[in-house]
Amino acid sequence: MPADLPATQSASTDELIQRCLEGDQIAWDRLVHQHWRRVFNVAYKFVGSHDGAEDLTQEIFLKIFKSLHTFDRRANFQTWIVSISRNLCIDHYRSVRKERETIVRGVDAGELSPVSRTMSPQAVLERQDQVRLLKDALQALSPSLRTAVLLRDIRELTYQEIADQLGLPEGTVKSRINRGRTELARQIERLRPRREHAASGPQFKRGPQ
Repeated sequence: MPADLPATQSASTDELIQRCLEGDQIAWDRLVHQHWRRVFNVAYKFVGSHDGAEDLTQEIFLKIFKSLHTFDRRANFQTWIVSISRNLCIDHYRSVRKERETIVRGVDAGELSPVSRTMSPQAVLERQDQVRLLKDALQALSPSLRTAVLLRDIRELTYQEIADQLGLPEGTVKSRINRGRTELARQIERLRPRREHAASGPQFKRGPQ
């Protein structure tokens, strides 16, 4: 959270907005300071973690800054900010869900766990095929991207935990995870048709008995 600013700005929100639009960094810092906690609380409700909410709050304020010129001064600024926050959080949630679905499209990370005794032989075979597809797709990634994806999406470590484990800045970790997810999805799409074709195999007609 931004540090407390000197109490020299008793300006109204409208005045602060105008100063922001004129390029006044101090005015922008003041607006962020005033509304950070409210935006953070909205973000936290969506992501459920402090680190994730911090990152998302930063993104939200960037969006607010870029959209500030569109704000209708007759409206309530606080309501406008909350609306932007919720919309961006919803977009973020959908994006994350889509990324995870892409990674595990037909291949659930949970399938790497031991086979259940209650599964049918057909289900076991299908799951084994899916696991092999995921493993082969992962092996096609560079070591750095593969490690990032495994730590985040298979072991479900936090960004900070991964950063600590790899000795990297958190921003680098996030970048690798995003690139790894994109590349993994591409590899799965590349490998799946080959697997399906190989599984079907040549079809032979049975001769007369």
